[in-house]
Amino acid sequence: MERYGRAEVESWYWEVWNEPNIGYWRGTPAEFHKLHDHAIDAVRRALPTARVGGPDVAGSGGAFMRGFLEHCLRGTNYATGKIGTPIDFVSFHAKGAPKTLDGHVRMGMGDQLRVIDDGFRIVASYPELKGKPIIIGESDPEGCAACQGPSLAYRNGTMYSSYTAAVFARKHDLAEQYEVNLEGALTWAFEFEDQPYFAGFRSLASNGLDKPVLNVFRMFSKMGGRRLGVQSDAARSLDEILRRGVRKKPDVSALASGDPNRLWALVWHYHDDDVPGPPAAVEVSLTGLPPSCREARLQHFRIAEEHSNAFSAWQRMGSPQAPTPDQHAALEQAGQLATLGPTEPVPVENGKAALRFQLPRQAVSLLELEWEAGSK
Repeated sequence: MERYGRAEVESWYWEVWNEPNIGYWRGTPAEFHKLHDHAIDAVRRALPTARVGGPDVAGSGGAFMRGFLEHCLRGTNYATGKIGTPIDFVSFHAKGAPKTLDGHVRMGMGDQLRVIDDGFRIVASYPELKGKPIIIGESDPEGCAACQGPSLAYRNGTMYSSYTAAVFARKHDLAEQYEVNLEGALTWAFEFEDQPYFAGFRSLASNGLDKPVLNVFRMFSKMGGRRLGVQSDAARSLDEILRRGVRKKPDVSALASGDPNRLWALVWHYHDDDVPGPPAAVEVSLTGLPPSCREARLQHFRIAEEHSNAFSAWQRMGSPQAPTPDQHAALEQAGQLATLGPTEPVPVENGKAALRFQLPRQAVSLLELEWEAGSK
C-alpha cells in the first residue's frame, strides 16, 4: 500500500499458491488449508478490504476444491480459531486438449468446456457462494505455454483467434446455465525473449508483433452495454460441444451486446479441425432497434488470413528472421485490428436491419452499428 496506494491494492485479487491439488503442493490438503488461512489472515491484517480467495486449482479441482470450499465456509480457521475463512472469489483452471490427426491440428474445445462445466457445478452447489465472482485463473486451449510441437501449431494463426471467440461465448452460456458469476478468465502466456519470430510458443505477440488472437480481445474490448440474445441456425449447441466438440459441421454463431445507440455482434466461423473449408454465407437479422431509426452506421472489423494477421503477412514476406525496419513496421501494422472496409450506411426499417457477408473458415468479424442518440 505504501508503494502503490490503497485504492490500487484494493483492486487486486489475493490467493495462495498455484494448483495445490497437483505436484506443486507436496503437503496434505489440511496443511494447505493451514497455509492459506495464515496467509489470508496476514493480508487482511494489512488491508481489511483486500479481495481474497482461491484456490486456483488445476482443472475443476474435484474433491480438493470441495474440501477447500467446505473449509472456508464451515471449517475452523487455523489462524483465528473462528469458523470460516474469508472468500471473496473462487478460482480454478481450464484447459483444452489439441492433438494432431491425419497431419493437421484438431482442437479440444469440448475438453476445456467440460472442465468449466464441472467447476461451475461445484461452485453452484454451495448456496453461500451464489453471486461470488468466479475467475478461471488459466483458461487456454492447452496447458503448456512454453511447449512446442505439431499439436500446438494452432498458436500463430487464426485457429487460436476463432477458438477464443467461440469458447468465450460458451463460458458465458455455462455461467447463465448454472446462475453463477463468471467475472473473467486469464491466459497463461508469456513473452519469450531472444526467440525466433513466431517460434510456436503460446503468447499474444512474437518479437513485438501482435498475433491474431490478441485482436479477438481487442474486439471484446469494443463491446459494451448488456448481452443480447442470439439465435443461429449454423451454431453447434452447447450440449453437442460439451459431448463431442466441433467435429462435424462448423460452428457459426455470435456473441452480441448493445447500449441505447450502439450494437455489437462478434461473429465467428469455427471448426476444431484446422483444415481448409468453404466460407460461410452469413445473414444477420437485427431486431429491436429504435422504431424511429432510419439508418445505422456499420463498422466491420475482421480477423482472417489477410486481416489483423501479422503471422500471415510475415509468411508472405518469406518468413524473415531478421526483418528490415520497414518490414517490421509493416508487420506491426498488419498485427493491429483491421476493418473490412470504410464505415457504411445500413438501412433500418421498423426497427429491423439485415447484413450479409462471407466469413472465411476460422475467421472472426465484429459488427459495430451505431445510430443517432435519442432515437426511440
